[in-house]
Amino acid sequence: MVKLTADLIWKSPHFFNALKERELDLRGNKIAVMENLGATEDQFDTIDLSDNEIVKLDNFPYLNRLGTLLINNNRVTRINPNIGEFLPKLHTLVLTNNRLVNLVEIDPLSSLPKLEFLSLLDNNITKKPNYRLYVIYKLKSLRVLDFKKVKVKERLEAENLFASKEVEEEMKKESAKTFTPEEVPKVSEVAQEEQMPKVVAPTPEQILAIKAAIVNSQTLEEVARLEKALKTGQLPADLKIPGDDTGANVTGKDEKKVSDSQNKSNVEPNNVEEQKNEEPVPMEQE
Repeated sequence: MVKLTADLIWKSPHFFNALKERELDLRGNKIAVMENLGATEDQFDTIDLSDNEIVKLDNFPYLNRLGTLLINNNRVTRINPNIGEFLPKLHTLVLTNNRLVNLVEIDPLSSLPKLEFLSLLDNNITKKPNYRLYVIYKLKSLRVLDFKKVKVKERLEAENLFASKEVEEEMKKESAKTFTPEEVPKVSEVAQEEQMPKVVAPTPEQILAIKAAIVNSQTLEEVARLEKALKTGQLPADLKIPGDDTGANVTGKDEKKVSDSQNKSNVEPNNVEEQKNEEPVPMEQE
């Protein structure tokens, strides 16, 4: 991560672009925080901050000259609600490939009085129902959205759709409730993880039993399975080892211990009687 310092601003390339505007190139510096832009002394028409790691679009000084801001390929999730107060003449904003999710997140852009060109392509927000109409409704001065001209028909349709404040609020709520596939794990994946057998590390006795089972195996498949268990050091819960009376898992061991203890308690009284009966009879003296 690189800090956007005054020194970095002064040393970065600046030139007249194809539109004959003075442009500052700050792209590809891994910048995460917007700061120190006052060092530009409001000398640029365009600032290119593409291919960085910016999360929040804020902390601007008053830049009366700035008309174009390029923020594509960043991580923007939030926008300063008062951004228009600091960038009064911004007419072009490119936010392609960022992380804007809900419709309400673009509301701050309505404070930009001169905004005419906006790109929100490759943001999850574009997947929301009536996304385009919502943006057109919110940004009255917009002429081009996602490189497509805003038509009069679309503007009228947006006005009719959001004529009621209640409809607008309801749509914002629905937008916040809607999750993208990246945000929630698939049900099938969760079920698959739950069905996967758990493995436990084998005890020294089980390792010996595995080796013995390999020697006594009748098929190559069984040998390969046992060798895999021995090599990884993890014993699958469903693996049954021939000749291993202790069982392949901890549950089996515990059940057997309980069973053995119960059997032992039931047998002990009889054993005592048998021991009494089996005591050696003293030899008669001649």
